Amino acid sequence: MSITKLLQIKYPIFQGAMAQISHYQLAAAVSEAGGLGIIASGGMTGEQLREEIRELRKLTDKPFGVNIMLMMKNIKDIVTVIIEEKVPVVTTGAGTPKHIMPYLKEAGVKVIPVVASVKHAQKMQELGVDAVVAEGSEAGGHIGDTNTMALIPQIVDAVDIPVIAAGGIADGRGLAAAFTLGAQGVQMGTIFLASNECPIADAYKEAVLAANDTATAVTGRIAGAPVRCIRNEMTDHYIELEQKGTNREELEEITIGSLSKAVYDGDTVHGSMMSGQIAGMVKEIKPCKEIIETIVAEAQERLKHVEISVGE
Repeated sequence: MSITKLLQIKYPIFQGAMAQISHYQLAAAVSEAGGLGIIASGGMTGEQLREEIRELRKLTDKPFGVNIMLMMKNIKDIVTVIIEEKVPVVTTGAGTPKHIMPYLKEAGVKVIPVVASVKHAQKMQELGVDAVVAEGSEAGGHIGDTNTMALIPQIVDAVDIPVIAAGGIADGRGLAAAFTLGAQGVQMGTIFLASNECPIADAYKEAVLAANDTATAVTGRIAGAPVRCIRNEMTDHYIELEQKGTNREELEEITIGSLSKAVYDGDTVHGSMMSGQIAGMVKEIKPCKEIIETIVAEAQERLKHVEISVGE
């Protein structure tokens, strides 16, 4: 079954669950436009998530999802709210959803983990998940080691469930490429940072628009917890200390509250502006509906006219 039929969405486009960013305003706009809007529950209490879900439903009656960061201590509360509020789709990250799968499946919730390796994708299939989001290292935020072009076809070949491609996709060419690699859809985050409905500080949005192809940096590689952000004074300082062998506690002090600084305060110097490498292609702030419809139309046109020239 195709991902659009499985989730009852018009377009095979997921909006990435960006911590402290993907609130109901953004998720509702994406769902209303025909994609799958996703609320990022990371950092929320159960009741805060309940309020987010109810606010979203005031704006759209279309399917949507909630992302669960599996390292959170209040997982039980989050899952309880998801079930009580009849959320149709859950995506997961930072661990295995094994311990919550029985509750979600009993409630009829579609479960779609985000993975960064073939091995993880296979384990998720064994658990009985409905699909996986395979995220390449070009993505913003927490990333794996393998890039999207190499990762997607290997995961597609290794599992029998739908695969959603993520990382380095921001236009119709990326969507078309994902389909040719065997994916059934895409998940995008960075392009939605530059949407009218995204509730981040204007300075953060402007930093995305100003980015080029080399504007991002990855912190935390040495510690084994890589995070991709737009380069600024904070990332440069972090990487410098990391290369000197500074201990993890000192490094963590640099990043405590840094995402909030970027999202709410618009601090582009000391804030953590999570963004993918594709930011260099994002040049304009648009409504989510226009972003999605333009990408779909371009992908359809690209796929229609692809020809391979074979020399004699």
